[in-house]
Amino acid sequence: MAAAGLVGALAISGAGGGVAAAAPLPQAEVEVVEGGLGVGGGGNGAERAPVVEYGWPLRPAPAVARRFEEPPFRYGRGHRGADLAAAPGQAVLAARAGEVVFAGPVAGRGVVSVLHPDGLRTTYEPVAATVAVGVRVGLGDPIGTLEPGHAGCPVAACLHWGLRRGSGTAADYLDPLVLLRPRYVRLLPLP
Repeated sequence: MAAAGLVGALAISGAGGGVAAAAPLPQAEVEVVEGGLGVGGGGNGAERAPVVEYGWPLRPAPAVARRFEEPPFRYGRGHRGADLAAAPGQAVLAARAGEVVFAGPVAGRGVVSVLHPDGLRTTYEPVAATVAVGVRVGLGDPIGTLEPGHAGCPVAACLHWGLRRGSGTAADYLDPLVLLRPRYVRLLPLP
């Protein structure tokens, strides 16, 4: 969120190595921006982004067995999510508050999708859902249990965690691990 305030600065003199007080800088606006996702606008991180809270969908934080691989074109080869190593039967948690918009089988595997207030949609598979469509969940709420059988998983079970912006054929797949990057502060001059 943005907060206005007067920002002061200290100047370090080059000759004597001392520190001298400098004139106050003009008023500046402070915004907290999520690490690289730019969820508040066009996606390059330059727009104001709301402070949003996302967490790991598994506890404790899991090892990443396979990372997101962006396809070269919309229907090209790639890996549209991150595979997280876990144990079969482990609780799968909502990465952020939102509404369950899908819970059921897709191609023989259980899938749960949660739509978040920022318009992003997280997807979890293979999961035996413990929630139904229309249910509101909070950050860290259980949404199902992990099932074995995710193809390409090098351990007993992997949660495929996906992230999309938009809906239908216009949706873009994004790297869900960017949701976990630390926030940073950017100072903006006031007009």
